[in-house]
Amino acid sequence: MFATLSDRLTSTFKNLRTKGRLSEADIDATVREIRRALLDADVAVPVVRAFTGAVRERALSVEVSGALNPAQQVVKIVNDELVAILGGENRPLRLAKNPPSVIMLAGLQGAGKTTLAGKLALHLREQGHTPLLVAADLQRPNAVTQLQIVGERAGVPVFAPHPGNQGHGEVDPGFGDPVGVAREGLAAAKARQHDVLIVDTAGRLGVDAELMAQAADIRDAVQPDEILFVIDAMIGQDAVATAQAFADGVDFTGVVLSKLDGDARGGAALSVASVTGRPIMYASTGEKLTDFEVFHPDRMASRILDMGDVLTLIEQAEKAFDADQAEAMAGKIASGEDFTLEDFLQQMQAMKNMGSMKKMLGMLPGMGQMREALDNFDEREVDRIEAIIRSMTPAERRTPKIINGSRRARIAAGSGTSPSDVNGLLERFAGAQKMMRQMARSGGMPMPGMGNLPGMGGKKSRGRVAAPPKRKGKAAKSGNPAKRAEQERLAAERAAGIAPPAPKGSAFGLGAKEPESVDPSAVDLGALGKFLGR
Repeated sequence: MFATLSDRLTSTFKNLRTKGRLSEADIDATVREIRRALLDADVAVPVVRAFTGAVRERALSVEVSGALNPAQQVVKIVNDELVAILGGENRPLRLAKNPPSVIMLAGLQGAGKTTLAGKLALHLREQGHTPLLVAADLQRPNAVTQLQIVGERAGVPVFAPHPGNQGHGEVDPGFGDPVGVAREGLAAAKARQHDVLIVDTAGRLGVDAELMAQAADIRDAVQPDEILFVIDAMIGQDAVATAQAFADGVDFTGVVLSKLDGDARGGAALSVASVTGRPIMYASTGEKLTDFEVFHPDRMASRILDMGDVLTLIEQAEKAFDADQAEAMAGKIASGEDFTLEDFLQQMQAMKNMGSMKKMLGMLPGMGQMREALDNFDEREVDRIEAIIRSMTPAERRTPKIINGSRRARIAAGSGTSPSDVNGLLERFAGAQKMMRQMARSGGMPMPGMGNLPGMGGKKSRGRVAAPPKRKGKAAKSGNPAKRAEQERLAAERAAGIAPPAPKGSAFGLGAKEPESVDPSAVDLGALGKFLGR
């Protein structure tokens, strides 16, 4: 969503890095470009004015003029101000001391409240809570049915005493009372000992008095601990007016951004927290129930500035990868066993559990410069590789060398690919297997282009430059004038028969002495001692 804004800001900072000192004109030009980038991203005008004003004031201060690298200092200032307008820091969900904790969802129709109710319920269930969903949206056609399906997929029960509007026109006001449903749901949560109650409410296509009155009545009936305003991150400038109307009418306590995976300009995310003063707590980043994450302002600012979001990537990896499997794999590599296609398939399945490959790669620092390559990346390539491996026999997965021409043809036919695809996979896997063997021998990753370092095992690198051959006969003269003078003096004495011949193996003609016992602690290491901590 923030691709365009990220590209504009990155380009602006690239121009700054070529300058050793920044003048006031340089800073004004940078602030002007940032202002244009934010306005193009559909950020609210008051937010843009406050943001650029704060950046300019700090950029002209001593912290930039006295910095060793003023361009990096400006980037840091922009990052700090982005974090500030995104809410400053993450605020966790407030839960009641005496369960159940009541969470009410509010927002316009089409913002994604019902799907988000299931995502939030799944998120809380994974944390050890026992949520209950309440279908209080009796207005939108089939909203109750949708919530029941979402709840079933999330493994969370749904309280739905009334079917609501089944698509045959407006529901009879006397047939189902949303306020009564919410009140009954709270009683059911207490009776069934659920510790969290999530109430899905109705929305409208626009803000009106009826919508606000119904939301306020439900709020008064269940006394929620949290009122989360669900806003479509793709609606642009209108997000500010809508958020302000709900803040005045319902007084929500937090914001949830939905559809953050869209291709809109993202102005809502940069505006709503600053305008309403309410924190952004969660973000919905896809259609799957697992495409849901806690919103961290500092991490989002890093993504916008193309500095990556490694912490979120690590958290997702910890969820997806099994600790026992990872430990078993590490032990297998350390013991010298070969990395097999079965292991490769296992790792691929764990990566698929983390979500979209594009999304994961996009969290790495500097990937904004490779956005075109990321956009062209085919997610189905992972499925094709998995199909090829699954078309192999267990023996072929363990020992790929036995795969001959006929086996390749059978594997290609079974996976719906071509023999050349099978060949390409086997070649790439052979490279990965070789790297794993090097890691097993060396106890660590070999440094690119350097072969294995001394003491790390492994074969010698082919590209290593051979040492020059030793000179036979006449000893080489030292480059040190004092040592060279000593060499010449000893050579002259030996030629005149004054000095005895140099013992075999001695240096500079000095006689070899018997080894003496030396106290290691008394040895003066000079500059090397600094690196050894002595």
